[in-house]
Amino acid sequence: MKSVLIVDDMLFMRLSLKMMLEKNGFEIAGEAQNGIIAVEKYKILRPDIVTMDITMPEMSGIEALKQIKAFDKNACVVMVSAMGQEASVCQAVAFGAKGFIVKPFVEETIIKGLTW
Repeated sequence: MKSVLIVDDMLFMRLSLKMMLEKNGFEIAGEAQNGIIAVEKYKILRPDIVTMDITMPEMSGIEALKQIKAFDKNACVVMVSAMGQEASVCQAVAFGAKGFIVKPFVEETIIKGLTW
């Protein structure tokens, strides 16, 4: 069972992802509402996968991705972004994101995006 750290500033998005992932056999290692907390929790929890929103207060998902990858070059981070953020997604992939999932999403898309 793969463990996942869910990072999104919107509570309903975290809850939605959590329900979908648990239903499909993933273990939720933790949740974070911004990049600062995400980096801290990653270092403690060492999840198999991080789902990372791009636009968040305090620290963006891009900056959190950079810090997580600096800490662990093998970290598996999948960006989750809204339509219209293609430039940010390309930047995230350049910084080492494993992939991306576009919001709004459906359960099948999430599971496919985290299974490789």
